[in-house]
Amino acid sequence: MWLAWCGALLIGISLGLLGSGGSILTVPVLIYLVGEPEKLAIGESLGIVAGISLAGSIPYVLKKEVHWISLIFFGIPGMIGTYGGASLSQFVSGNTQLIIFAGVMIIAAYMMISEKAKDPAKKPPVIPKWILVIEGLAVGVLTGLVGVGGGFLIIPALVLIGGLSMRVAVGTSLLIITLKSFLGFYKYMDVLRLEGLEMNWQLIGVFTLIGIAGSFVGNKISQKVPQKQLKTGFGYFLMVMGAYIIYSNF
Repeated sequence: MWLAWCGALLIGISLGLLGSGGSILTVPVLIYLVGEPEKLAIGESLGIVAGISLAGSIPYVLKKEVHWISLIFFGIPGMIGTYGGASLSQFVSGNTQLIIFAGVMIIAAYMMISEKAKDPAKKPPVIPKWILVIEGLAVGVLTGLVGVGGGFLIIPALVLIGGLSMRVAVGTSLLIITLKSFLGFYKYMDVLRLEGLEMNWQLIGVFTLIGIAGSFVGNKISQKVPQKQLKTGFGYFLMVMGAYIIYSNF
């Protein structure tokens, strides 16, 4: 079981290092290191991600590094999408959910690897706010369906469309992920009940606490290691992991 605890620590560290990416590791860790069934792993991951993201958002809230208007524009549609995605999950097999999840992993990996350094003097293009609403809804559906928090999609959207600084985008993203994940977790309790499955509350609690500790460690490390190299390395890791999940589910 120590491998699973190391996985929980890695989830938190990656979240602290990158401001996103931690949630995309949770489902594989629960399935391959703990041995949870697919649907149960997705449901439990939402609870774990919600807890870690809530703890991670507190310093940003205290420093007033949260943009509440963007939280409304992105967060409310995201919560609606998450509830819908979780409801839809009862009609989709666990195997199909994992394949979709792996596809999202590979997209996230590509975005991290191909991301170019931004010119701080260059202003982002003005994009209509309704696109933020639509993306919030779409990312929410993904969250509910496969348990991905979506920070790797939320943060770029808040920077490009919302016009936020990176720091404020990360703080806002963590709160959005918290709200979406809690609602998805709540809905999954009904979905799992219909499947004859029950949440492992002790596992969720331990994973959340270890993940929170890991996020503080990751935050400290991030101040000393270049973000570009971190994202590229993590992107290649996600690419390999996503390919393995697709291979093992065909």
